[in-house]
Amino acid sequence: MTTVQEIEQAVAHLPNPDLGEFRAWFAQFDAEAWDREFEEDAQSGTLDRLADKALADMARGRCSEL
Repeated sequence: MTTVQEIEQAVAHLPNPDLGEFRAWFAQFDAEAWDREFEEDAQSGTLDRLADKALADMARGRCSEL
């Protein structure tokens, strides 16, 4: 199994075109992982308290237009 240090070294030695390709791949990979985590949190109810607070603040006029 590759360690984080080995991955860091490999990335540090990538030529610029490959580094750009890796960055694009990792950005997509990271976004998908974040989306999965967010969806899991939403489904499990982890975010319910925050949503309830936001809705209560909105009902009390504590929000502003973006």
